[in-house]
Amino acid sequence: MAKTPVPCAVSECNRTAKGKGLCSIHYHRMRRHGDPTAGGISSGSHVRYLQDVALPCTSEECLLWPFKAKAGAGYGKMRIDGKQKLVHRVVCELAYGKPPSPRHEAAHLCGKGHLGCVNPMHLAWKTPKENKADTLVHGTRNRGENRWSAKLTENDVRDIRRLRETKSLQELMSMFGISHSQVLRIVKRQSWAWLE
Repeated sequence: MAKTPVPCAVSECNRTAKGKGLCSIHYHRMRRHGDPTAGGISSGSHVRYLQDVALPCTSEECLLWPFKAKAGAGYGKMRIDGKQKLVHRVVCELAYGKPPSPRHEAAHLCGKGHLGCVNPMHLAWKTPKENKADTLVHGTRNRGENRWSAKLTENDVRDIRRLRETKSLQELMSMFGISHSQVLRIVKRQSWAWLE
């Protein structure tokens, strides 16, 4: 007969108790601090940096996350309540409150999120569409020759469009090492449409 899961003894914790009536997170805090509710966001150099440096920052310059803990794209990260969090999102929430909706993102007005900027003056809640539009303004959108898989440069695309007047599709395919359909999409501006 299967045991019925016992909830953690800490009020408002929905996790299952693992030992001594506590979930693994609260059990670990009890062993470390002597109190199952201690720890979390209230201790450590990362939190002190947020409280003492990042949140009071009013500089117009970017404030870069000084710790090695970075997500793959360069965004600062830290552990809060046993979960990895993106620091710029934590800062945005502490500075401006909860996001207006679950879809909202902590957007970098400076365009330097990939460098780990955590200056609250450079953050705002934006929808994914608004945040993506900002990447065009900042020049950080991963398109054209900035894409890791790009075979062509912007100059190549301009040359293809210019040379199409005098060269066949077959010649352009050979010259640039791309497929027939790629040449057609470029010429018809279905691909690289933003490039003049």
